[in-house]
Amino acid sequence: QVQLAESGGGLVQAGGSLRLSCAASGRTFSRYAMGWFRQAPGKEREFVARITWSSSSTYYAESVQGRFTISRDNAKNTVYLQMNSLKPEDTDVYYCAAQEPGNSLYSYWGQGTQVTVSS
Repeated sequence: QVQLAESGGGLVQAGGSLRLSCAASGRTFSRYAMGWFRQAPGKEREFVARITWSSSSTYYAESVQGRFTISRDNAKNTVYLQMNSLKPEDTDVYYCAAQEPGNSLYSYWGQGTQVTVSS
C-alpha cells in the first residue's frame, strides 16, 4: 500500500559523503516511522537508523552514530540519510523501510540503492 524508492547511492572515496533519499508514494497519510537498513550479499540485513513520524526521536546503530544523520520531510513524503566520514565498511545496499504505528516490524521496503566506498 506504500511504495518506497531509494536514490542517491553511488561510489565515493573513504572520508567522503553521500545523501540518500527515500521517496514514499501511495498511502502516505499514516504516521509511519521510517528506517534505513543496509545489507551486503550473503549477510543479514543490518539496522542503520530510525526516525519517528514527528522527528522527535532518532536512533542509530553504534557503527554509524556520529557519522550518519537521518531526517525526514513529511510534506515531501521523503526521508533522508546523510552519510559523512564514509568508510569502506559502509559499502552495502541501503534500504528504506516504513514502520506502521503499533507494529514493531517494518511493513514496507524499497528496492535499495548501492553505496560503495573505496579505500
